[in-house]
Amino acid sequence: MNSAGHSEATAPRGLELTPFRGLRYDPERVGSLAAVTSPPYDVVVRPDGVHHLQSADPHNIVRLILPQDGTPSARNERAADTLRRWLDEGVLTADPEPGLYLYEQCDGAGLLQRGIIGALRLTEPSEGVVLPHEDVMPHVVADRTALMRATSANLEPLLLTYRGDGATAGVIERTAERPPLLSTTTEDGFSHRLWSIKDPTDLACVQTDLSHHQALIADGHHRWATYLRLRAEHPSPSPWDYGLVLLIDTVRYPLRVRAIHRLLHTLPLTDALAALDGLFRVRRLEIPLLEALATLAEAARAGNAFLLAGDGGFHLVDRPDPDLLARTVPADRPAAWRTLDATVLHTTLLDHVWHIPEDSPAHIAYIHDTAATVEKAERDGGTAVLMHPVREEVVRDLARQGVTMPRKSTSFGPKPASGLVLRALEL
Repeated sequence: MNSAGHSEATAPRGLELTPFRGLRYDPERVGSLAAVTSPPYDVVVRPDGVHHLQSADPHNIVRLILPQDGTPSARNERAADTLRRWLDEGVLTADPEPGLYLYEQCDGAGLLQRGIIGALRLTEPSEGVVLPHEDVMPHVVADRTALMRATSANLEPLLLTYRGDGATAGVIERTAERPPLLSTTTEDGFSHRLWSIKDPTDLACVQTDLSHHQALIADGHHRWATYLRLRAEHPSPSPWDYGLVLLIDTVRYPLRVRAIHRLLHTLPLTDALAALDGLFRVRRLEIPLLEALATLAEAARAGNAFLLAGDGGFHLVDRPDPDLLARTVPADRPAAWRTLDATVLHTTLLDHVWHIPEDSPAHIAYIHDTAATVEKAERDGGTAVLMHPVREEVVRDLARQGVTMPRKSTSFGPKPASGLVLRALEL
């Protein structure tokens, strides 16, 4: 059951996906499509990744999703100016007719993912149509809102999942047999292909099928909150009633679920370990990263477990004191939430043991790349907290109960590349 008391198949109003005129790079005006793409804004490891992507091509999408300047307002104005200039110069052009888009990713090692990109009608969580599973950080929502307001554009699609295997699957398979609009391979080895879906019969088939389903936000909680905030600023009906999304049917194309790690900038590892004395079991591991992660996975089967790094080695932290958990973890949530590693990290370790404010960028960073998290901790003298991923079924079950997980609890993927198709609100 979802939070509105309806099963997925009988939700009073399901997903409403609408065609739009996609804004895409003109391949004749850029060095290569691969050189102008980027991971989603929150996956780019700043500032190293920003500089790398900016140098890849003067038109890299990172100049829009992570503009660089002295102040937030100046950054957003720079992004808006850049977008206007690229439109005027024909670097970005709008497709002549509205459509939905089939997006395919393949890693060359057996992973194939296909989904539909479109403009989705926005709904509140209470409606049980689009289910969030994580809390958001207000300052990030404010940042994304200001950028989206300045550019009047959805610069990158959110990643949403649903459990389908219905008529949309047939449209996807038929469309994928045609030559794509674009095809490129990015430096991470993933190939990307994009098709337009404009046939009225195919569009009606997809829209009718999706109208019977609800979706889980896999990646993009802050941007979804941004969509809702901007919708409230514009009288309905308006283009702000919709937001750009990629919908993946995980019956046919299961996603990978990975952890998002924490980097505690101001907490030296020696202090972090000293504070755990008598509260957790701590063991030093003199083994490589991959072996340490395997040890973490084994420990996580028995209960809460974390890897701490920052001094050239790894420290397995597990077996929390039950009395400590009883004192620090709220008891008014489901057991599946109370026993999450992310819950114990935020309510017990960050709040009560280390006294780290979880929404302060000066104190904590959320990083997807494991090795990068460790390297930054060792270089800067902070503490890396490496997490073990939670299973998708746990995420979906909690979301249907209306229970959100601590912020940045999961990383679903592969994530859509930014820069392949954008949505301008005025088109």
